Amino acid sequence: MELTLTTPALLFSTVSLVLLAYTNRFLAVAALIRKLANEYKNKEDKRVVDQIRNLKVRVILIRNMQMFSIVALFLSVLCMFSLFNGEERIAKYIFGISLISLLISLGMSLREIQISTRALFIQLSDIADDVKL
Repeated sequence: MELTLTTPALLFSTVSLVLLAYTNRFLAVAALIRKLANEYKNKEDKRVVDQIRNLKVRVILIRNMQMFSIVALFLSVLCMFSLFNGEERIAKYIFGISLISLLISLGMSLREIQISTRALFIQLSDIADDVKL
């Protein structure tokens, strides 16, 4: 496989969009944490505690997702630098590690989506109890 400067450069747009999505998730979770913390201060409820516990895990996952995406971007730049210096063999390894880093980030994103779905079911249980669904 021939690796040119344009190959790792393709990750720039991908990782940028992924980081934007992760940042939006983080902001939504942060707002929800603030809201739930206020609710808990007003009325101690086990469901709110469950939600906050869930959100804590999600915040850690989102942080790690962002970290692995940034590592992927950093390694892509390092790969291009290696290619620029004529070190194609090293560049291939760096690019491979960059792809693995992005893959790990996406895997964590999948896990975070599963956890957020569980959080929605906790919220729905509040309504189900009130409405008797």
